[in-house]
Amino acid sequence: MNTIHLICLGVQSLAKSRKFYKQLGFMEPNIEYSDKIVFFNNSGTRLELFPYNELLKDIGLKAEENPFPTTFNGVTHAFNAKSKDEVDFVFKKALKNGAKDIKQPVWGDWGGYSGYFSDPDNYLWEVAYSDSWQFDNDDMLIIE
Repeated sequence: MNTIHLICLGVQSLAKSRKFYKQLGFMEPNIEYSDKIVFFNNSGTRLELFPYNELLKDIGLKAEENPFPTTFNGVTHAFNAKSKDEVDFVFKKALKNGAKDIKQPVWGDWGGYSGYFSDPDNYLWEVAYSDSWQFDNDDMLIIE
């Protein structure tokens, strides 16, 4: 196993999360069951939105033992930009569309420029850029 096909976010409001990610530019294919689950087309993977309680049922976990997390769960998602200006643009667009500002983009000691925001369900996203980064033909960051 050496690929990730889907990243599923358990969300509290499918409509609110769908709107948020569409406003950021995620592309949604036409599917018949989009009122119960949402998939967005991306390069390399798909982002899936699924109601949290339905996700618990699918996994076989009890809702009363697994309340929706309200604090950091140890997972972040990242968008790797091709310029500092793109980081600023994406970050501002996210905030304009309801994201919460967690950390404004700054130059870090790792040599790059990045910031963090959270989506409507408090999932953390990093928007980052480094002038040393290179991307392949599929817009995937080359890590050597």
